[in-house]
Amino acid sequence: KLKKLIRYIKSKRSSFQEEEREKKLQRYETDHFLEPFAGLSPEYMEMIIQFGFVTLFVASFPLAPLFALLNNIIEIRLDAKKFVSELRRPVATKAKDIGIWYNILRGIGKVAVIINAFVISFTSDFVPRLVYQYMYSPDGSMHGFVNHTLSYFNVSHFQERTKPIEPLQLGFHVDICRYKDHREPPWSQTPYQISKEFWAVLAARLAFIIIFQNVVMLMSDLVDWLIPDIPKDISEQIQKEQVLMVELFMKEEQRKLQVLDIMSQHRNVKDTCSNCSLRLRPSSSPAPPAHPSTRPLPTCPVPPMRGSPQGGMANRHFPGTHYPISCCRVTLS
Repeated sequence: KLKKLIRYIKSKRSSFQEEEREKKLQRYETDHFLEPFAGLSPEYMEMIIQFGFVTLFVASFPLAPLFALLNNIIEIRLDAKKFVSELRRPVATKAKDIGIWYNILRGIGKVAVIINAFVISFTSDFVPRLVYQYMYSPDGSMHGFVNHTLSYFNVSHFQERTKPIEPLQLGFHVDICRYKDHREPPWSQTPYQISKEFWAVLAARLAFIIIFQNVVMLMSDLVDWLIPDIPKDISEQIQKEQVLMVELFMKEEQRKLQVLDIMSQHRNVKDTCSNCSLRLRPSSSPAPPAHPSTRPLPTCPVPPMRGSPQGGMANRHFPGTHYPISCCRVTLS
């Protein structure tokens, strides 16, 4: 009993220490013990499979969209609980759209139109009823449609392998039975061959597939045009932003060209000043040279500069004398 008491005390102490340690852990430390986030590919795959089942076989099971809606309503809460309490915090990343999944959904939607057209055409009596009503019915009604879809078979034409082992005891002799197909009767010249009604129904089925596909595609494009992906006001704002960006880019390029033009003119002026070699000589009698600080210095010819109203430094002329130029200074505004 003493050993059990000691073990009990140790277990209580260890559990208390574990609780204290968990209380001291930071949030990111507790999140580290959760399941790692595996990405959104499984979630996308689940939605793609559900969308495929709903759209591909909606003609066979019209209640599938309703059950999918109920499933998604419950799935939202389950995914919210999973992301909040069972998985590590996912890292947020920017994305323009859902990427390749959009093309997959678009492809499934187009294939679904074709599959539903074939399902409606070949697995239901929708097309045969229309054919009978508009081509074979004497009064334009559906009266006699079932009899029209049944062919005749003589029971004496059964082969040994195919005839019933235990025929039904109906109380009367049966010579002719009926089965659902479009074939010639046994008393015709080509017994049990495919009849003209079969080819008429088949042509109507194929025509229905083509018409159904084009009508649904046209309606899909119409809805896509009526409900654009980007609203009109946002599209106009995006276009205005693009125009402003182009204008700013052009102004920046013009400013760079002006700076390059000014720098090239500055370089030409410096080259011209370095080649100036004028000398100061009297015209009649020599005069004592003046001190450089008391006499003005002529400047070399300078081309007009952009932005200067006087065209840069003026070209001065001193009649009768020539002065050597010691330097040529140009200031760019």
